[in-house]
Amino acid sequence: MTIRIAIVGFGKIARDEHLPSIRSNPAFELVAVVSHSRPADIDCAFFSTVGEMLAAMADMTDAVAICTPPGPRFAIAGEVIAAGIPILLEKPPTATLGELDDLIQLAGAKQVAVHTAWHSQYAAGVKAAADALEGEDIASISMVWYEDVRKYHAGQQWIWDAGGFGVFDPGINGLSILTRILAEPLLVRDASMLFPANRQAPIAADLVFHGQDHKARMDWRGEQDEQWSIEIKTRSGMNICLKRGGSELDINGVPQILPPHDEYRSIYADFSEVVRTGTSKIDRAPLRIVADCFLIGERKIGGDFV
Repeated sequence: MTIRIAIVGFGKIARDEHLPSIRSNPAFELVAVVSHSRPADIDCAFFSTVGEMLAAMADMTDAVAICTPPGPRFAIAGEVIAAGIPILLEKPPTATLGELDDLIQLAGAKQVAVHTAWHSQYAAGVKAAADALEGEDIASISMVWYEDVRKYHAGQQWIWDAGGFGVFDPGINGLSILTRILAEPLLVRDASMLFPANRQAPIAADLVFHGQDHKARMDWRGEQDEQWSIEIKTRSGMNICLKRGGSELDINGVPQILPPHDEYRSIYADFSEVVRTGTSKIDRAPLRIVADCFLIGERKIGGDFV
């Protein structure tokens, strides 16, 4: 059976990643797009609101991918779940942990499947790293996530608003990899966040987790070379290093040969199973880590960011 899917929110991530992944997967047929403006090159039904789409096509829609910024996702997801339709939530799944927990409870009551699409968990080296770490005792963790916000989020104001996540928007990708490959929960012990004086979200953050030497550093200022890496050392002497956002893996200094891999195509392969089996695939831990940072973290104020 073909899964008739709608996309809600048709920005850059939907156009660049979700749309080609849906089109390349024979399990799916795109039947509707919900967006503020009609995409010129989309040959399917178009609606301005989720309510309009559900009123017209609830019986002709088997799944919905919600690709809006995190702020409005809770209300949108609630409408779709109430209509009995499985959902895929782009990362981060909601703006708050409470919203996610409420959606999980609602989905359970309605027996609707939910998939939290942490795309970095599908990077080529992540499963191999998780397999290598199975049964190992972790000695140290070092995550470094450096990039330039002007390069990757030019002109996007919502990321700087309250609830926009700031540097945690990319940083949560690394955290999602850690929650995928570590057997034990990652618990925040201390955090320090740097906020530009004219912004509501942090531009840099340093995290310390419970454990002897478990830490993460993320910076959005572009002052360092781009780096998206995780290094984990075990007490048995193993050294695991994920590079380039998890797309490359070294074990004890030896680069591993990894098969060709596409994160979003893998997400939709999983989502097709979620829809067909009615079994949710949810990871709330990355969002919980970020929430804990804001709860206990030290707030530092820097110069204006323009």
